[in-house]
This record gives sequence, structure tokens and C-alpha cells, in this order.
Amino acid sequence: MLEDTKTALERWGGVHTLIDRWLQQRYDMLVTLMELREACDAELESVSKARIDAFSEALMDYISGGHFEVYPKLRDEAVAFDDRDALALADRLLGRLEMSTQMVLEFDNDYSTPTRCQHYVTRLPAWLERLSKALTERFALEDHLIARLHAVHAPSSGVEDSSTPRALS
Repeated sequence: MLEDTKTALERWGGVHTLIDRWLQQRYDMLVTLMELREACDAELESVSKARIDAFSEALMDYISGGHFEVYPKLRDEAVAFDDRDALALADRLLGRLEMSTQMVLEFDNDYSTPTRCQHYVTRLPAWLERLSKALTERFALEDHLIARLHAVHAPSSGVEDSSTPRALS
């Protein structure tokens, strides 16, 4: 029993924490998005570069955390369980995530300098609307990825592949 616990800790240790931390980043990023949208609604011309930077930084941190920490860990789990169906699904979903990643990079570039912020400030509400729609789809894909590549392998998860949305497969 002690050896089983050690093996479980080696396999799962940190994964739940990693996902929890990443989902907290998602929440924090959404708070900054809502604050930025409210600032745009109140007085667009007075939205500061610092406020845009706060959102952009939170957004980039969230996207990077997924690409460089969470997704590789989820793939490692699928490999450890020799779950070829999950790996194939991961490849499809990660390809779909790339579209919103490119959009995030474009946004970050458009608002990267004070001059660019000033030049593109009138486009900011439309940008935020586009990002909101893309992020909504992204979150659904990421949640599906977590459910399929992690939760089904978690001890006592009770999650079955059939519970995942067909439209995302």
C-alpha cells in the first residue's frame, strides 16, 4: 500500500495543483478582461496602457501556462496510460487551440507600445469582443482536454469518455 501511494504521488503529484493554478490564472485573466471592458465602456479614450498591459500580461501568462506546462503534462499522462485515443484527441484539440493563440499574439502585438495603444484604442472594444468569443471556445476545448486526458486517468475519477461533448471530439 505504501508503494502504491508513492507511485500515485509520482504519477499524479502536482498535476491537480498545476491544473488548479492554471484555472486560477484563467479566472484572474477574466477579471482583468472584465475590468478592461468596463473601462472601455466608461470612457474609451482614457483607457491606460497600464490597464491594457495588465490584461495582456494575464492573457499571455494564461496561454503560455497552457502551452508550456499544462498541455505537455496532460499528454505525458496519456502516454503513461498508453491512451492512443486521448493522444489523437489531444492533437486535434491542440490544433484548434492554435487559432486563438494566434489571435492573442496579434492582440499583444497591436497594443505592445504606447504609440500602438494610442493608435489602436478605438479598436479595443472590438478586439475584446473577438477575444471573448475566442476564449469561450478555447475554454471549452481546454476543459474537454482536461476531462479526457487527465480526469479519466485520475484515481477514482468516475469520468468516462462517453461523457465528453461530441461536438468537441
